[in-house]
Amino acid sequence: MAGDTNINVKPFLKWVGGKGQLVQRFSRFYPGELTTGQIENYYEPFLGGGAVFFNIASNHKLKSAKLYDINDELILTYQVVQKDVDKLMDFLERYRDYYLNLSYEKRKKYYYELRTNYNLQRFNIDYKKYSENWIPRAAQVIFLNKTCYNGLFRVNSKGGFNSPAGDYKNPMIFDRENLANASKLLSYAEIINADFKDFSVDEFEKSFIYFDPPYRPISSTANFTSYSKYEFKDVEQKQLASLYKRLDRKGARLMLSNSDPKNIDPDDNFFDILYKDYNIIRIPTRRAVNSVGTSRGEINEIVVTNYSVA
Repeated sequence: MAGDTNINVKPFLKWVGGKGQLVQRFSRFYPGELTTGQIENYYEPFLGGGAVFFNIASNHKLKSAKLYDINDELILTYQVVQKDVDKLMDFLERYRDYYLNLSYEKRKKYYYELRTNYNLQRFNIDYKKYSENWIPRAAQVIFLNKTCYNGLFRVNSKGGFNSPAGDYKNPMIFDRENLANASKLLSYAEIINADFKDFSVDEFEKSFIYFDPPYRPISSTANFTSYSKYEFKDVEQKQLASLYKRLDRKGARLMLSNSDPKNIDPDDNFFDILYKDYNIIRIPTRRAVNSVGTSRGEINEIVVTNYSVA
C-alpha cells in the first residue's frame, strides 16, 4: 500500500477555489470505506491546488491515485515536484534569495520581466514529454504564483499568464519540508494532463472520486476569468453531472463540490435538479460576493455525495 500517514502536506500552490481552508470540514464527508481501508484508489479529475488529495494521502493508506487537470502548466509543475523536487528547490532558492534582496520597486520590475519571459517561453515547452527544461519552468510557475496578486493564477483566452504583481513584504516562495513531503505523497500518483471528459477509472468498487470543477458563478461580479484558456459553463456542468451519474452506476464512491446559486437567488435550483438523486449538503464558508453589498461574507457551498453521510 502507498501513502504516508506520518506526514502532513499542505498545497504548495495558491489556487482559485482551493480547498485549503475547507478541507477539514470536507473530510467529514469522505466515505466511511476510506477509514476502514476498503477504498484503495483515489481519483481527482480537477486537481487544482490538491488540498483534498494531500489531506487524504496524509491520513489514509491508498494503493493508487490518478490526478487530472486540463491546465498544462499545473500538471507540469506537479510532475516536477514528483520527479525532481531537489533540483526544483535549488531554482526556487535562487529566485527567493534574489527577489527578497530587491527594493519594492525593483521587485515589481523583476516580476513583470519574469512574467513576460514566462509567457514567451511557453511556446518552447513540449508539455507532452517530460524533460529537464520543465524544472526551471515549474520554478517560474511557483515563484509567480507566490508573488502575483492574491495568488491569482489567471490567464487570457490565448493562455498567457496575466496576473499583476502582488504587494508582499516577505512572501513565502516555498517551504522546503512541505515541498519534499508533497513529492513523497505524489510518488505513487499518476499525474495526467487531460480534460474531465477524458477521465477514466480502473476499479470502481474500491475507488473514491472527488470532483472540484471550476465553480459556477453565483453572480456576474463573482465570475472569475479562467485559470486555464478553456471555459467551463453550464453545458460543462451538465456534462459533468452525466459523468457523475455514470460513475455512480458503476459503483464508485463520489463526492463533488460547487458554489450554491441559492446564495443569490433562493429559486435557483440548478444543482438541486442536476443532482436530485443524491445527497446535497450545504456548507457555510467565506467567499467574495460583491453583489450582496459586502466584499466578503459567509455563504454556502454545496457538497454532493452518492453515499450516506453521518
